[in-house]
Amino acid sequence: MFQLGKTIVSEDIIEKDFVCNLSACKGACCIDGEAGAPLEKEETKILEEIYPKVKPFLRKKGIEAIEKQGAWVTNEWGELETPLINGADCAYVIFDEKNTALCGIEEAYNQGEIGWKKPISCHLYPIRVKDYSEFSAVNYHKWEICDDACSLGKELQVPVYKFVKQALIRKFGEDWYAELEKVAEKHLNQRDS
Repeated sequence: MFQLGKTIVSEDIIEKDFVCNLSACKGACCIDGEAGAPLEKEETKILEEIYPKVKPFLRKKGIEAIEKQGAWVTNEWGELETPLINGADCAYVIFDEKNTALCGIEEAYNQGEIGWKKPISCHLYPIRVKDYSEFSAVNYHKWEICDDACSLGKELQVPVYKFVKQALIRKFGEDWYAELEKVAEKHLNQRDS
């Protein structure tokens, strides 16, 4: 672990390799698991505001889930997240012609309907950020459904922090990311010498 400003960062995001391999996993992270995507408080307002523009991109089941549960939900631990369809798929999930799970929010963004890409937790994945009172913990989340992404990352030699560069900049800013690059270079040089 190392500290960057008000963040404590796991070395795994430097040492582990990762590149999403949608042709292998079919977007399983959006349809597997027991919870929706984690949300930040300000993202709940955004979801409420953009829902009318995102709705035309969603599946009927997703629309039904959102209109029954709301654009976001609070789980049993008081954490904010996206609603699920019958406890499985994220309500915002859509499928392409190859039956790969995609994000309806991101599709609306790609079509120019909205100016917000998707929840930061989705954009950052496989990095998870946990906010505490004094700092934020920045960790790599290992999930077996992403084994193909780890293999592809290793083959292409892309560390996690480079794969999610744009999301890290979106979350922490350009200066933070520039510092991360310096730490990564130093860390890898020390490890390899």
